[in-house]
Amino acid sequence: MVLKKKKDTDVGRIVLDEHKLARLRLTDEENGLGILLLECAELNDGIQQLQLLKKIGSLLRKLGRDSVHNPQIDICLEILVRIYWGLESRSPLKRATASALSGISENLEEEVVNCLVNCLREELLTVDKLHVRKVIDSIAACMENFSLGEKCVQCLYLEVLQFLHTTLVDFKLQNKSLGGQHILQNKLMHDSLVAMKAAMVLVQKVQEKIHDIFCKNAEPRLWEAMCGLLTCFIEILLDGDFLQIVQSTAGMAALLFIKTIVDCDELLPKLVFDLLFNSMQRAHDVPGWLIQSCGQLYNAVPPDDAVLFLSQGSLAMLDWRSGRMRDSGEHLLLGILTVLLSLNTRLKESSMAMSVSRILSLWTTSALDALHSDSCSQYLKNSLNGNSEAIQKLLEYIWTHWEHPLDGVRHQTKTIFKNILKIHQKTIDGSCGMTDPFFLNMTHSLLSLEWHIKGKYTSLSCLVEYLGTEYILTVDDSVPKQVLGVMLEQSLATYASDLLEKMFVSHKNQLMSSSQSNNWIKQWHEIWVSPFLATLCEEKPSRTTYLIEYYLPKLLKCNPDSLTYMIKELQSSDKASNIGPFNSRGALGALMTCLRAARAQGLWSTADEFAWNQLIPISLIKQALVHKHEQVRLDALGLVCETHRSTETLSQQEIALIKFFLPYNLNSQTPAMRQQIVWLMRKLFSRLRDSSQVLYKQTQTVNRQKNILYEEKSKSQHPEVKLQQYKDFMVWVCDRLLQALIPGASFPRKFIVLNLLGIIADVFENFEGQTYRVMQMTEVLQPAYVDSLLGCLNSTFEELKLLAYDFLKKLPATILGLQDGEKLQTLLQTALDLSTSTKPYDCITASYILALLVQQEGLLPALRACSLIQQTSYQFDDFSKVHGKQPADKEILETNILEVIKFLLNCLSDEIRQAERSLVHTAATNPLYGRVHCIIGALQQLSLKSVSKIAEWRETVAELILMAFHLSAVVSPICQSSSPEGLIPMDTDLETAENLQRILNEIKPRDTNDYFAQAKLLKTDEDRESSKNTSEDCKPSENLSMAMTDRTGQSCQVTAQMVLVCCWRSMKEISLLLGLLCQNLPLQSTPDSKDGLLTFNQVGEIGEYFKCQLLQSRHRGAFELAYVGFVKLTEMLTSCNNRDLQKLPQQWLEEVLQEIKSSSPASKLCATRRSAGIPFYIQALVSSEPRGSNLGFLKLTMKELISLALPLVTCQDEPATIPQVHALNILRALFRDTRLGENVIPYVADGIQAAILGFTSPIWAVRNSSTLLFSALITRVFGVKRGKDEHSKKNRMTGREFFTRFPTLYPFLLKQLEMVANTMDSDSGVLKLHPSLFLLLLVLGRLYPSPLDGTCSALSLAPFVPFIIRCGHSPVHRSREMAARALVPFVAVDRILPMAQSLLETLPAPTDLYIQQNQIHGTLLQALHLLRSYFDSKQRTNSSLHQELHDIIGCTRAKIWLATRQNPCLLTRATFFDVINILCHYLNKSKTIDPEILSFWQTTHHIILESELFTDEQKFFPVPGLIQWQRNITKLTLSVLAISVSLQTMSLSPGTIHELTSRTEVQSSLFLSHLLHSEFLEVRLLTLETVLLWLEEMDSNQVRETNGNVLFLLSQVEDTLKKLAVQEKHPECLAKVLKILCHLNIETLFPWTVSTSVMTEAKLLKWILSIAETIKNSIEMQSVTLTLASKLVIHLVLKKQEKSLNSITQDLRQWVHLVAQSCGVEQQTEIRLTAAKVLIDAAPSLLANKQLYFDLLDTLTLWKCIFTLLQDEEQVVRDKATNIIQMIPPSLEACKEDGILFSVVNPSLAMDLGLGVLCELIQIWNQTSRGIVTLIEWMLGEEDMEEDETNEDLGEYDMLFDKGEFNLWAEKITFANLLRKHLSALISQSHAVADNELELHRLTMMAANQAQHVAWLLKGLPPAPEFSRTVDHTRLSIQKVRLLNISQLLRLFGLGAVIAEHF
Repeated sequence: MVLKKKKDTDVGRIVLDEHKLARLRLTDEENGLGILLLECAELNDGIQQLQLLKKIGSLLRKLGRDSVHNPQIDICLEILVRIYWGLESRSPLKRATASALSGISENLEEEVVNCLVNCLREELLTVDKLHVRKVIDSIAACMENFSLGEKCVQCLYLEVLQFLHTTLVDFKLQNKSLGGQHILQNKLMHDSLVAMKAAMVLVQKVQEKIHDIFCKNAEPRLWEAMCGLLTCFIEILLDGDFLQIVQSTAGMAALLFIKTIVDCDELLPKLVFDLLFNSMQRAHDVPGWLIQSCGQLYNAVPPDDAVLFLSQGSLAMLDWRSGRMRDSGEHLLLGILTVLLSLNTRLKESSMAMSVSRILSLWTTSALDALHSDSCSQYLKNSLNGNSEAIQKLLEYIWTHWEHPLDGVRHQTKTIFKNILKIHQKTIDGSCGMTDPFFLNMTHSLLSLEWHIKGKYTSLSCLVEYLGTEYILTVDDSVPKQVLGVMLEQSLATYASDLLEKMFVSHKNQLMSSSQSNNWIKQWHEIWVSPFLATLCEEKPSRTTYLIEYYLPKLLKCNPDSLTYMIKELQSSDKASNIGPFNSRGALGALMTCLRAARAQGLWSTADEFAWNQLIPISLIKQALVHKHEQVRLDALGLVCETHRSTETLSQQEIALIKFFLPYNLNSQTPAMRQQIVWLMRKLFSRLRDSSQVLYKQTQTVNRQKNILYEEKSKSQHPEVKLQQYKDFMVWVCDRLLQALIPGASFPRKFIVLNLLGIIADVFENFEGQTYRVMQMTEVLQPAYVDSLLGCLNSTFEELKLLAYDFLKKLPATILGLQDGEKLQTLLQTALDLSTSTKPYDCITASYILALLVQQEGLLPALRACSLIQQTSYQFDDFSKVHGKQPADKEILETNILEVIKFLLNCLSDEIRQAERSLVHTAATNPLYGRVHCIIGALQQLSLKSVSKIAEWRETVAELILMAFHLSAVVSPICQSSSPEGLIPMDTDLETAENLQRILNEIKPRDTNDYFAQAKLLKTDEDRESSKNTSEDCKPSENLSMAMTDRTGQSCQVTAQMVLVCCWRSMKEISLLLGLLCQNLPLQSTPDSKDGLLTFNQVGEIGEYFKCQLLQSRHRGAFELAYVGFVKLTEMLTSCNNRDLQKLPQQWLEEVLQEIKSSSPASKLCATRRSAGIPFYIQALVSSEPRGSNLGFLKLTMKELISLALPLVTCQDEPATIPQVHALNILRALFRDTRLGENVIPYVADGIQAAILGFTSPIWAVRNSSTLLFSALITRVFGVKRGKDEHSKKNRMTGREFFTRFPTLYPFLLKQLEMVANTMDSDSGVLKLHPSLFLLLLVLGRLYPSPLDGTCSALSLAPFVPFIIRCGHSPVHRSREMAARALVPFVAVDRILPMAQSLLETLPAPTDLYIQQNQIHGTLLQALHLLRSYFDSKQRTNSSLHQELHDIIGCTRAKIWLATRQNPCLLTRATFFDVINILCHYLNKSKTIDPEILSFWQTTHHIILESELFTDEQKFFPVPGLIQWQRNITKLTLSVLAISVSLQTMSLSPGTIHELTSRTEVQSSLFLSHLLHSEFLEVRLLTLETVLLWLEEMDSNQVRETNGNVLFLLSQVEDTLKKLAVQEKHPECLAKVLKILCHLNIETLFPWTVSTSVMTEAKLLKWILSIAETIKNSIEMQSVTLTLASKLVIHLVLKKQEKSLNSITQDLRQWVHLVAQSCGVEQQTEIRLTAAKVLIDAAPSLLANKQLYFDLLDTLTLWKCIFTLLQDEEQVVRDKATNIIQMIPPSLEACKEDGILFSVVNPSLAMDLGLGVLCELIQIWNQTSRGIVTLIEWMLGEEDMEEDETNEDLGEYDMLFDKGEFNLWAEKITFANLLRKHLSALISQSHAVADNELELHRLTMMAANQAQHVAWLLKGLPPAPEFSRTVDHTRLSIQKVRLLNISQLLRLFGLGAVIAEHF
């Protein structure tokens, strides 16, 4: 394990006054105690004083042996006591002093105690209020592990009690005067808490003494003090201004004092009972002091929180175990439970919910204590039995709170449940728990719950812990596998892993202790290890993350020997070859996972060089390091990097493995993969550093002792040799990483490289305490590398900028080359230019460059030079003065930052003045936000709280704030405009401009800004002259043409988007700047003081600015960032010490709430549909309250907003609803705020009511805001959606839990639902849609009944069911569907089938006179959803299933007319088909056959055959429900067809089969053909989709038993499919037909006969290629035609191996062109995936065949397609393309390395291996010369040269948000370098190239011309082109590297030297 660096703790220091020092100096030299004390007092270091105090303690223990009294020792002891008393209570010095005094001898104890008493007496006389807390702390410290201190306090206990009484009274008075001062209030609360705890501890210490005194009744002062303190406790308990923790302590203190005063054990519980429950029939012997002290409790009903805390005090302070309280104690115990459960329903605040759960847990502990007492009565045992009413209510509390949002509540419910088990066991007098009905019922009930319920796991864990695993396995042996399946889900993984750990640990112990303990391991492995390994091998790696993280380490910890079993299993013959499917890790990945976890736990080590080979072959690890699956690669890397000890040395094998891993994994696209690589490499580097320190110490030991300890070891094990290996390895790593920063490197590569370089700098360069440094970064950094690092600052990804900056700032200026003034000035000028760029990311680059440059000493001269170039008016100070000494780095940094900010401020001032004249010109040439962003970046480099130039900074800060306000005034009108997106007309048409001018004039009164007065026309050069004749109204200003040119005089384009971005980003930067100033600047202490950089007035102005922006801005980007800055301001105000500033948030909050309520027409509040920034403003104010406060802001805000959000009955006009809209929107923001957490839960019920009622408003704005609020509340209550299934139970809760947490919603929802249901019962048929219907059904649809709910409950869901059923009669289709879904969760599992039957029975008969189709449809939908839910449920009870199913079938047959032509409504017929279909599906699945079912199937056949689908489908006209009817009857027909063909697999008698199929044997063979010939498109399409699904299931081996039947069916319709392929006109159907043909064996399709013509393979290929050429708009068609054509090509090639392919050469080339076209980057991902699959299938026969069937150029084109796909943007495409390596014949040597055959590899290695294979094949094909020329042409990159020829001036059109390169993963240089490597090897191996000499000369001339052109373009770039012309510089650099590679290759032929000469 890695040792953490110890934190530096401030121990304080002992300081003595001169008088005490003088007394110590007068002591004799023989007095060692005095000398030590004097030496200790004169030290300045607290740590050294601490050491001396330990020596003093030892000396005091020795003095006890000397009985001679020495006055000087008394002096020393007195001073030592004074030292103890003067130190802070938590100081280590105070504890050390107490320890020294505690060791004193008995004869000196009295002297020490007297000194302590005198000191304490002096302290108690203090009158200084600021000193009171220290006195209380000292009293508490005396009673904490300090015996002499306890004696001291006991001597003065009465004085101490009186002092504490006085103090608490004073604290209560102070609290009333500190309203709104949160910091002082919190301090006072903690002081009160400490005082009460001190009083409690003191009373407990002297309890016996107080008892004796009260028995004598002889000390009135003690009575007064005790009763006074008790009164204080009660008053604090009832005072709502005190924090709950203080009130809780007061409740316990009150009970302690009552217990101490009352001496009668039987009277005490009676008095407490009266006190708690305010009983009118009090005990007659209630003492008067109690009534006087607790009068407020007796005279009125106490508040709920007071009762709660008094109950806690009763449970904590009374002695329940002794049994002395007898029956009255038991009565009190049961009464407390009743009141606690009652309080739980009333107290809804999260803190109170936490307190209730904690006190209930305490109650169970007290109940256990009571049961353990000898005097426990049988009545109490019966009352606490598991089946008793009290325990059942407590269990109900557990069921409703075990998934509570608060972790603390969930934890307490677990403790309560565990204690309930113990309580029940105690009540049954030790009977066997295994057979007890309570435990059995509990186990069955818990196991019947669904596994998404988190509380199930904790409860089962308690049962396992109590009863053992074998008990659970006896009830259900499938539990381990079920829980393992749950481990795949993140939200449940931790709960499931804890349960599994409890189970397998318990099971192991039980098996080991059983009689068959010898064979236990095999059984244990079968249950706990084998299923885990199977899941690990077969599941997707992404789904097994939590299984590995939580389960595997615990499993290995429980039984380390299981590792051997895992390795043996995963390396077995049947699994070793299993590389796993595409989406799983296979056995190799599972093996790496297990080994990694084992090594991290220290189960094996690699300290020995041969340890690797003994455990696992290195070849397996190398294969895993480049495996296709990322998780396998990560596990292999973790296996190498992670160790149990951080000092374990790196072996040579590990170094070699890392060297093999890095080159192929630096370009990992997945963010998680990159983070894991960086994290694991950090571990490796840290381990290398730590082990190097150990090795270095070993070398020093060897050198000092000069022995030959290591000669016996091998040379490689010698420490010095190891250290050199370390150094060589790290130099290699750094060099490799720096080389990876190639031009055009991808973001993933740069991210990993920069992260690793930063880690190396941190680990090896900046780590303190290193005795040996492995390497220094300066050894490997070259100027070219530094330029590459600087270039990373210009990345469009800010993450890379930050990483590069963090690394560069750690390097010295000499390495960066910044000591060169010219380079420094160039970079500075570049940064200043970029700060005014129109591209937002350029100003970020400028900020990072400036942040790097401000740390350089030569910045100011460079800044002066840049100022002269720009001709600014900024005046520099004279920096040439010599100050007598070299300035420190901190001074340089502060001076540089200050000057840079002043310079930027000066530039910004000029630009703001220009923006006032023309904002359009400013947006087009130099946007303002870049300068502000650079100022922010510069300020962040300095700690503003410790600057030295106070006056200059104060002046600069003032200028910054004024600049911010000035800039805001210029740009804010656009952000506050009612249409900020469209204020700049961009049309050149004059008539359009005139119309826009009129619009601008109309909106001018609302949006006042000078430049809005006229429309500006942006003209081209050609029509500039003609525009002079335009009218004056729309004519642009005279200087418009000048305004549209930049600083260089070049014309530039401006868009409305650019103006808007300029404005809102400026607002954003202003807000961030002001927030930064508020957060980091020191505030002046008083309004008139000169300290601090930020004044009170400036704080107020900033607050008013944020208030204006948040309440008036309409642009979301502007007010969202204003919110960020405002939050920082409110945090500063809350924590400051000034009372006036502290009250500002409350003042602002009250003002804005009042303004919202007033809805005045003069209000400036932004009334948009989401209230713009108003919710953010209030959110910031409410969240600013300090943690632990009484949440006054939140309570005030919620009270006001909920009253406003509830709809007004009397008035519904729009002005009156504006406050309601604002309130709804603000509530939404508050409910979504994570910082408020569970504090908003008490207001959820009111919020839901407001949302539902608001949805009934006639005004759209109210309905819109209500919907948004409702959505936020659903997320807050049920959690964030955790799956794609909208109706998954993961985001639901039981009705009991929901209504227990929100009880007011029960009557509200029931009443609303009744109102909605009443609107559905109209017989008039008029559409009546209640607005609340949707919201009600959405809420109710997320509730479900729990099997643990009691049958009779006040919160039962049963009353909702009739109303939901009635809602299903709605005339709106969507409402009927929602009602059907909402009904399902309200019906218990065992009531689903009876409910479905009763619904079906309500359906009308065909003879009924009045039939409502809407009602029929709603009823059918409800029955359908109930049946679907039942058949999908895993908690079905099978007791009466068969009979209930027969009843359902009988009822369905009775209403079968609804599926026939008798029913004219196609929609209800279609829904009835669904009901029949789901019954058929289940019956087929259950394999159940009896006469009733046979009759039902025959009826179904009859309905299908008699339907219009098989008789007269051409007579149909478009009517509602037609398409649904077509789809549903087709589904039913296909289901019946599938059942018919699967009958042979059932165990049926031949007679039964004949009876069932006798009427339909002919039809079964014709069903499919008839469906495929149907005139209905939906029928054909669904049929084809089903057939395709069958085939795909066959291919994936999911349906093994019906494979033959499906193939038989398809063989019957092959001719139909061929006919459809030729005749089908609909493209989607045609695509499905061709897909089906692709799945069939291509050979069986021929001869292809359609009508009378026969189509050959060649003709079919030509036809398919023609389709592919004509259909370009369908992705599916493109994919399927490519696939089918490819299968035909491969078939033709294999068929004509011995014949010539010349006859189809043109078609083959057309196919090659189609494949190449499908690989293009512009194609859709699905098409590129299809192309990859085609190439993989073609590899064995066409690409990697030793015989060349195609022309070489065509074959190389296909190979180039492979390399294109291996560099694809999408990872899924790259991964698919890597499968090509698996298709390479093993006979080729290119896929082997060191005897390892690579097959399943990642794209980087696949590209390397693929190029090697291609070069080897070129030699085998005897095409070396042509192949070399073609591959060199690849490297030449003709497409880039063509781009340069069309853009020779390298002009770059600046788009505002230019996305740059389309493919962010591909790296041209990487591919070029790999190509050069393999071509070099190919050229070296081949010698005959003379026949291609002319081609080589041609290539040389082409490359030379390109090199000359590229060199000329590079010279024409400006200074620092990587920043100013990034795209051009990158492209040219890539071409330069390519040309140099070509030069190296051509030099092998004696050519190419002329190419390199140009560079």
